[in-house]
Amino acid sequence: QTSAMVSERLQELVKMFKERTEKAKEKLIDPDSSDEDSIITCESTCFKKMKKQEHSQEHINLRMDRQQRGDVREFLLHNNVLPHNTVLFPHLLFLSFPFFFSDFMYVLWMLLVSLAWNWNVWFIPVRWAFPYQTPDNILYWLLIDYVCDLIYILDITVFQPRLQFVREGDIVVNEDKSYCFQFDIASLVPLEFFYFKTGINPLLRLPRLLKIYSFLEFNERLEAILTKAYIYRVIRTTTYLLYCLHFNACLYHWTSAFIGLGSTQWVYNGDGNGYIRCYYFAVKTLINIGGVPDPTSLSETVFQLINYFIGVFVFSIMIGQMRDVVGAATAAQTYYRTCVDNTIKYMSSYRIPRDVQNRVKMWYNYTWQSQGMLDEQELLTQLPEKMRLDIAIDVNYSIVSKVPLFQGCDRQMIFDMLKSLHSVVYLPGDYVCKKGEVGREMYIIKAGEVQVVGGPDGRTVFATLRAGSVFGEISLLAVGGVNRRTANVIAHGYANLFILDKKDLNEILVHYPESKKLLRKKARKMLNKGKKPETKVEAKEAPQVPAAPLRPETPKLLRAALEMAERSSRLKGAMFKVKEKTTKSSLSLQVNTKTSLTDHKNFLSATESSLIFCSSSHLAPLL
Repeated sequence: QTSAMVSERLQELVKMFKERTEKAKEKLIDPDSSDEDSIITCESTCFKKMKKQEHSQEHINLRMDRQQRGDVREFLLHNNVLPHNTVLFPHLLFLSFPFFFSDFMYVLWMLLVSLAWNWNVWFIPVRWAFPYQTPDNILYWLLIDYVCDLIYILDITVFQPRLQFVREGDIVVNEDKSYCFQFDIASLVPLEFFYFKTGINPLLRLPRLLKIYSFLEFNERLEAILTKAYIYRVIRTTTYLLYCLHFNACLYHWTSAFIGLGSTQWVYNGDGNGYIRCYYFAVKTLINIGGVPDPTSLSETVFQLINYFIGVFVFSIMIGQMRDVVGAATAAQTYYRTCVDNTIKYMSSYRIPRDVQNRVKMWYNYTWQSQGMLDEQELLTQLPEKMRLDIAIDVNYSIVSKVPLFQGCDRQMIFDMLKSLHSVVYLPGDYVCKKGEVGREMYIIKAGEVQVVGGPDGRTVFATLRAGSVFGEISLLAVGGVNRRTANVIAHGYANLFILDKKDLNEILVHYPESKKLLRKKARKMLNKGKKPETKVEAKEAPQVPAAPLRPETPKLLRAALEMAERSSRLKGAMFKVKEKTTKSSLSLQVNTKTSLTDHKNFLSATESSLIFCSSSHLAPLL
């Protein structure tokens, strides 16, 4: 019983020593041989702690922000700064805090201000030139005028003082530091007080047109949020042309009324709808269509000459602007067509096979339809590195963060890696990589599917990889000395892949040694995943008492010494027996003493020589 326990304990000790020796040997051979589980556990624990701290910090900031907003709201309500209905309508607190010019609510407000400004721009000339403002409808005109004035006042007193804008690199909140503040004040000059002396004259509202910067700012903000801004530019340019015709029609009617309606052939005769007739005259004059009656007086001639000159310049400017707008809208399409035509011309000149040309055309067509561009990196090269990183995080981080290979790695390392990714589209049946090729890239599937194929015919599908999967990392990381592709990968349908170059990855991993170690361990585990473990012959039916451990083999030198000692002991025994016999024979045979002594000496010399020869023959291999 005791010997069995001792032998079992000795076996455990021997096993532990062997495992420790293997680990030490592996660490000397491979520096990345630390325990994977400990690394993953440490990385995941640190990552979870960081996420928890960030989440808690965001929660604290959100709670403090809500508390601060609540305190400010209570203060404003207590001091009657805000109406008490803000409790029921908390979104009105938007008016109580500074906001930036890119906020959507501010853009909506600027739309309302632009409508008020357009009311004044379009209807002040109409009310001045045409007899549309009568005592019967004067109240409606004045009501709309004062509503527009109220919008102006709210914009100056409520919105503009809380607007944050950039001036000389600094964010300014106070509106009195802005050059537009003077135009806002001038646009609200109350010239309507002269109504009591001159009557209701629409020309007294001309200062309202000084708020033109609000209309220009609205155009800029609206173009920034529209996905197809060129459509709005076309509409705006057309509106400019229509307004020029509108203003010329009003001026023509006022001139006709000043000279006398129907007094000459050139002026408006007063028949039909006055605005439509005058607008038709403005179209023929400004666009130089012709067919206009010749002026008869000096004033008519001067007016017509000014119309012709203005028409030439305005019409040419409008045509140029329209050409620029349409050209900018179709610039990407033109670039795409140019690339396709040049590529087809190149392939035709070198007599590329027809099937290859068709696949190239398919690639151009699908890439343009799916992305709207041929190379997205060209758009990002002009941006600063920080903005490129922000865009890459918004576009690609949700895909890369779900890849199991990168889970647990340093987040900043993933951010740096996002900037090095570039997208490539593969057609159905294209080889993404072939077995035996030198691996220089790693692939992350963004959209589509790829198949891992092999077998005798090269068509047997071993696996199908979908969006979020990664392959090529074993060759890229060169785990276990493997830097060649281990399988064929073919695109199954159209596939959009992210490609990470080996050089870029090595430059990134230099600054993140822990992540490098983790990636290598994961890649090694994936490489060994398909291998069968070594089988161990063990009795599983019934446990047996372990046998005593085998003794280690005796060294050769010690074994030779033991053999020599044993032979020398045997030789001494033989010599002792011979000595006894010689003593007895000497007593009985005195006559032959000399002869026996001589024989004994000869025997001893022969024995000693044989002993020396034996010892030298055994020690020679050891020496």
